[in-house]
Amino acid sequence: MALRATMSKPAVAKTTKASGLRVAVQRVATTAGVSVASLALALAASADATVKLGSDSGALVFEPSSVTVKSGETVTWVNNAGFPHNIVFDEDEVPSGVNAEAISREDYLNAPGEKFSVKFDAAGSYSYYCEPHQGAGMVGKVIVQ
Repeated sequence: MALRATMSKPAVAKTTKASGLRVAVQRVATTAGVSVASLALALAASADATVKLGSDSGALVFEPSSVTVKSGETVTWVNNAGFPHNIVFDEDEVPSGVNAEAISREDYLNAPGEKFSVKFDAAGSYSYYCEPHQGAGMVGKVIVQ
């Protein structure tokens, strides 16, 4: 089971014209030795499913509460509202042989926009919760096909 945690800030590009941005992206892609289409595909593939930690209205929920991905795909949780939050997988509610502790993020995500990602390889159902808000019903599920 691969685990990849990320905390990222958006890249900022300054340009006065849309065509200038297009040229900048083409230069970056060319420098990296890939086409613009490949670069866009690689960026889109960074998260196969995204789950918000806290709803836009501030409710203590994972949004959506359940996601379905294919084996080998990645789920990314993004801190949204009502933080701090964490993602703790229940050891009795993951497929046999999966180390729930290894895929959990027990340290809190404290700032808006902080991210945590997990690549899921084993098919099955994975139940998780936010430790400080589990009593409020902040629970979720990942289904891997």
